[in-house]
Amino acid sequence: MSMPILEQLRIRANGACELCGSGHHLSVYKVPPIEEEVLDRSILVCESCKMQLEQPETIDPKHWYCLKESMWSEVDAVKVVCYRMLHTLKSEPWSAELLEMLYLDEETLSWAGEGLQGADLNEPGDHVDSNGNKLENGDTVVLIKDLQVKGANFVAKRGAVVKSILLDPENKEYIEGKVNGQQVVILTKFVKRA
Repeated sequence: MSMPILEQLRIRANGACELCGSGHHLSVYKVPPIEEEVLDRSILVCESCKMQLEQPETIDPKHWYCLKESMWSEVDAVKVVCYRMLHTLKSEPWSAELLEMLYLDEETLSWAGEGLQGADLNEPGDHVDSNGNKLENGDTVVLIKDLQVKGANFVAKRGAVVKSILLDPENKEYIEGKVNGQQVVILTKFVKRA
């Protein structure tokens, strides 16, 4: 007989809310859009976090300062909830700053986007960075991984700054910019807006 999911989550989370760290009144939160309790699609949350997640009109932005810590979790379900809450609170300067720092791989970002309200989403034709932030011509971006530049004899290093990017009008997954003095094409999933 397998261990109940609540107990599995308590073990994974060391008996604390995976968002704010509280140890009181903990329960399972199923990360939408799923209906059933599945370990990798559920998180352990306190009563306060759960209420605010389920009733957005009760959100207290100050409570969510805790995301500064929890957004670095190794658990995808936690990162998804952090991304959604930061997106909900993106009018708060601290939240917008954290949202720009948060990195989600393509699959996790797609899952996170499923739970956002339509008004928060970018248009289908928009160029977006690795965090889902809209890119514009002239923006500055930072590489999030080392990239071998085809046709050139160098590697564009993670952390390299690319200024005054140009969006490819034909393909929303490509931007152009100068790296090491050479104009190169870069996939948007490998950059974040600076």
